[in-house]
Amino acid sequence: MSGTTAYRALESDLRAAIGGEVRFDAASRAMWSADASNYRGVPIGVISPLDATDVEAAMAVCREHDVPVLPVGSRTSIAGQAVNTAVAFDFRAHMNAIVSVDPDARTATVQPGAVCDAVRDAGKPHGLTFGPDPSTHNRCSIGGMIGNNACGSHSVAWGKTVDNVRSLDVLTYRGERLTLCGDGTEIGAIPDALRTLGADLAPEVERHVPELTRRVSGYNLDQLVPGNVNLAKALVGTEGTCATILSATVDLVESPPARALAVLGFPDAYHAADHVMTVREQRPLTIEGMDAGLIASLRALRPDETTSRMLPEGKGWLYVETGGEDRAAAEAAAQAVADAMKPYTVGAVVVAEPEQMAALWRVREEGAGLLTRSPDGGEAWPGWEDAAVPPERFGAYLREFDEVLRKHGRKGIYYGHFGDGCLHVRIDFDLLTTPGIANFRAFMTDAADLVVAHGGSLSGEHGDGQARAELLPRMYPPQIIAGFERFKEIWDPDDRMNPGRVVRPARMDENLRVQLGMPTLPDEPKLAFGHDRGSFHRATRRCLGVGKCVVDTGSGVMCPSWNVTQEEKHSTRGRARLLFEMANGQIITDGWRSDEVAESLDLCLSCKGCKSDCPVGVDMAAYKTEFLAHRYHRRLRPRSHYSMGALPRWLRVVGRLPAAAVDGLNRLARVPLLAKVAKKAGGIDSRRSIPPIARETYTARAAKGVPISQVADLGVEAGSRGPLLLWTDTFTDHFDPDIAADAVAVLTALGYRVQLPPRTVCCGLTWISTGQVAAARRVLARSLRAIGPALDAGVPVVGLEPSCTAALRSDAAELLPHEPRVKLLQQQVKTFAELLARHADELSAAAGAGNGAALVQIHCHQHAELGSEPDRAVLAALGVDATVLDSGCCGLAGNFGFEDGHYDVSMACAERALLPAVRAADESVALLADGYSCRTQVRQAGEREPVHLAQIAARALRGADPA
Repeated sequence: MSGTTAYRALESDLRAAIGGEVRFDAASRAMWSADASNYRGVPIGVISPLDATDVEAAMAVCREHDVPVLPVGSRTSIAGQAVNTAVAFDFRAHMNAIVSVDPDARTATVQPGAVCDAVRDAGKPHGLTFGPDPSTHNRCSIGGMIGNNACGSHSVAWGKTVDNVRSLDVLTYRGERLTLCGDGTEIGAIPDALRTLGADLAPEVERHVPELTRRVSGYNLDQLVPGNVNLAKALVGTEGTCATILSATVDLVESPPARALAVLGFPDAYHAADHVMTVREQRPLTIEGMDAGLIASLRALRPDETTSRMLPEGKGWLYVETGGEDRAAAEAAAQAVADAMKPYTVGAVVVAEPEQMAALWRVREEGAGLLTRSPDGGEAWPGWEDAAVPPERFGAYLREFDEVLRKHGRKGIYYGHFGDGCLHVRIDFDLLTTPGIANFRAFMTDAADLVVAHGGSLSGEHGDGQARAELLPRMYPPQIIAGFERFKEIWDPDDRMNPGRVVRPARMDENLRVQLGMPTLPDEPKLAFGHDRGSFHRATRRCLGVGKCVVDTGSGVMCPSWNVTQEEKHSTRGRARLLFEMANGQIITDGWRSDEVAESLDLCLSCKGCKSDCPVGVDMAAYKTEFLAHRYHRRLRPRSHYSMGALPRWLRVVGRLPAAAVDGLNRLARVPLLAKVAKKAGGIDSRRSIPPIARETYTARAAKGVPISQVADLGVEAGSRGPLLLWTDTFTDHFDPDIAADAVAVLTALGYRVQLPPRTVCCGLTWISTGQVAAARRVLARSLRAIGPALDAGVPVVGLEPSCTAALRSDAAELLPHEPRVKLLQQQVKTFAELLARHADELSAAAGAGNGAALVQIHCHQHAELGSEPDRAVLAALGVDATVLDSGCCGLAGNFGFEDGHYDVSMACAERALLPAVRAADESVALLADGYSCRTQVRQAGEREPVHLAQIAARALRGADPA
């Protein structure tokens, strides 16, 4: 029987046996072929069991077909243990419940797919929490944490996962179901064999297994030693190589009601590491460290970020978190730490405000992603990711580790759990060439020898996987390695549970993702991909699988389609995996014609949320544009590409019509039969209304010399601040011209001589979003020629529509990378708020206080490319009580929400947070939405008429309530 035929039979039998999903399609196998490591392993298929009965049935089918299995959770593993050529059991999809919480026993019983933060939230009403909290705590699963023996930043106080597991319900490959209670009373062949193994190896374990708070490498043979037998804890950290977890009872710990953070600055990271033992004497909750290189990378990648300015002086920092019964007590404890460390530090700050603390923690938690890419597209990789040494030796280890880096010609930027002697580092390995891989191997070997020389562990929290399991004989003697093999054989004599990991491992330089997945498509991108050195292939390697896009929080911008569908193919990570596999052609074989990729990208809203919110800056909007450009090159396009993709062209024609004719068009669009025909022809969903077009554009009004409306006299001489060019975008000009009129009134009152472009201009965004790159390039080039003299003269250009403003500031460089004026766009194009923020004092004096309240919906492109701090400052200056919604994408997203087949997802995005917030607000509260898409979504939902910042400013300066 051929392999293909055998797997078809396996798929069929699995479908008949279980109620959950069974996926053997190319797209699913591609998306599950990588975790957050350097490795790749294409699964045989992926199943998502509904419950334990499904798991038992699926295991029986896999056993009958003699195929390996791999239990996985959120697949954020960094050592390669969550990929293999096996049937992947995906527990995150369905088996993710919090079964019960017992506050008296301080335990929670959960299914393996339960997310860490969900468990922590379940304990919160009782003043309890789950202690281990990796940086991926808002998406990693408890099953995965048990598999990897995960730790996190609070291990100083609450230990590793193994220290917090009470009991496990597990299933072996052979179908034996066991409950491991940790009390040594388990009966049966497996428990008996494990106890015998522990007795046999007790002397060797005592001599050769280091007593280290962060020892994660290898199996927990120390939990089998007579007098210390705990079979549940022995199974922690086995990386899915022994049994499958069906449920777990974990310990909960008391969580301080309030917390504060002392950030200590040192001359460098070495000195920070030297003093962790002194900090430990203060008994804090966390002692986390960062090197200056991480902050430099953050500032280079995100020039507009402000959080790092909160750090004290220094080139190495320790985050020391303290707890207390209230905020004052927590803050006092943090101040005590800062005071005690004053002789050793060059600066310190104490932060107790929750939002500021959260912002500082985000810098630390996103380190793994931030360090994988430099601003010029340079790549860095995990591998030597989380070794740990005794904390008292950490400073010496760090200095010697840097010598090993230099010896091998490598650079690494690090951070980590300094209080436990655990170092995280991303290194600029060359994993694309044979010499580079040889260098990688040599470095890993020397690094292993160094950590062992310091009495440390190859892994301090992420496990061995494929990255380090081959190195275990350098840490342990043959007797212990043989003990690992016996442990595995007791549980899994058939070697079908995640084979090739921990025991008899694959080589560390095998199955490297970028080597196995070398691209075969020509690398001839339509866009510039300036941040990836002009390479689309390099861009497809940008996603490292950290999984921030698969966080189900009900808020935030990234990733709206995943938050609605909960499907991997609709996540940024899933799409990135598909594009990577498309480029190499091994699983996704149709290249740019791939229907799998097209289906996945179809529900990408091109919101750009991933560009700013993904730690490695994956820009799926650009990748979608690139894909569509190639897919439809010299081919018939979807109808919406011709209608909405070329919308500015059609509106330019309409704009030449007399007002009566425009009125007629608007009336025809309300005739049901005619509207149905028009929407069908344009690829527009039948449930959408065609927005009414303005009777007269603002540019037409201005050409007639219509006087501008007046606002309060700000006491500034007319035109004294020089010329300013207002970018008359298509949406404002043709749909909401009153916004432009109010903007001009405010800018004129501020002393600017407002000019309009000499002819129609367009940023090309509608063509970009539909993959019509050549047309977008022509449109933008023509517009640049029109405003070129103003740019050359240094005249500021103000945009009113966030998506168009963002396109000028960022997308222009992708379309016209060699056009000198693109740099002028980046320097001179400002949002309306950015311009007004320069005059906050004048606005405040003129507007006064008490100008009403507003909910603020930030446009996705503004969030990703422009920022919103100036908007907040302007609203405060105008005396408006503003609440900025954490509502994410409105769901309309330009043409997306209008396109046939997207309506349900579009509205579901809006219903996550935006529309409920609008309904809950008092009628007197204005909804501020600068984006035309956002305003249209709310209008068509029938909630209220939104307003633009220009309208709020004009009304405030006229003395009217902004609502």
